[in-house]
Amino acid sequence: MKVLVVLGTSAGGVGQHVRGLVRSLTEAGHHVVVTGPAAVAEHFGLAEVATCVVPLEVSDRPHPARDARAVRDLSRLVTGADVVHAHGLRVAALAVLATARSGPPVVSTLHNAAPTSALTGAVYAVLERIVARGSTLVLGVSADLVERMAALGARRTALAVVPAPPRREADRDRYAVRADLGLGEHTALGVVIARLAAQKGLDVLLDAHRVLRDDAAVDLLTVVAGDGPLHDELAERIAAERLPVRLLGRRDDVPDLLAAADVVVSSAVWEGQPVGLQEALHAGAAIVATDVGGTHAVVGDAALLVPGGDAVSLARAVRDVVLYGGVRDDLRSKAVERAGQLPTEADALTAALAAYRSVLPRGLIGA
Repeated sequence: MKVLVVLGTSAGGVGQHVRGLVRSLTEAGHHVVVTGPAAVAEHFGLAEVATCVVPLEVSDRPHPARDARAVRDLSRLVTGADVVHAHGLRVAALAVLATARSGPPVVSTLHNAAPTSALTGAVYAVLERIVARGSTLVLGVSADLVERMAALGARRTALAVVPAPPRREADRDRYAVRADLGLGEHTALGVVIARLAAQKGLDVLLDAHRVLRDDAAVDLLTVVAGDGPLHDELAERIAAERLPVRLLGRRDDVPDLLAAADVVVSSAVWEGQPVGLQEALHAGAAIVATDVGGTHAVVGDAALLVPGGDAVSLARAVRDVVLYGGVRDDLRSKAVERAGQLPTEADALTAALAAYRSVLPRGLIGA
């Protein structure tokens, strides 16, 4: 089977997923051409796993002139492909436009919710309609994305299968991590793995800590591993309100932090299939998370889930985990069990091939 994979700008989970899928496809004997920004292809080493890589310059935001050139370039690349698999709303719209006349079927995978701000939201609403009505099949990483595409007129929709990251073992024990962080003997450790961006709802996390600060029974320090555009704003608020939250920046010892955590927290306002929580499950961590997007589908009953944006509920759930060993131990046991149920790269390959074959003309199904 000849597959053209289209990827836009990515610095994290989407690029990792595409790399794993492309590797699995080529190892299974399929001809896979990947096209996307040269910097993205280099960052994820796509040339190492694809049959070939063709640069396609796509900016991180809609740009009429550049997008028109991208559609033109894509219209040449799709010739000879049996199926086009586009990852991300913007490049999926470009792929649909490039194949509109006589191109191969397009499978579009949506990995994130579209922006909703006034101007940007209007542009992305148009892109959503293009993708919904022009794709042969739309896959979404969470049920809410699938439902939205169906409501916008998508012919066929389904949940995407994205493999969980492989388990990474901790290099240091709990006591070494706590010592490095300067924690006292009775201080509980909360861990957040998140990019410092609006989607992660870190303002709600800080609100929850303001609630907990007035509870004399709770002695908790929360560390946030990750960087992003909101660093200075969050740091200023933490200092001004004297909150027991520490921004650690980007870390390469995430497994150590997760293994040492008394509670792992996600305060996100939306998630698809959150990698940080999948890693927390692998670590057997006690998790508290907001019930948004695809979070529940990932964690099942292996977390205390609270409404998105509800700082009081988040604080209460964190308090229960910190103060009650029975609650903590139950969540840890469930996390280990849930980790064994997370999808693998083999599962993702099987699902992708089934999706491709479902959109191919009957004569190519055996390809």
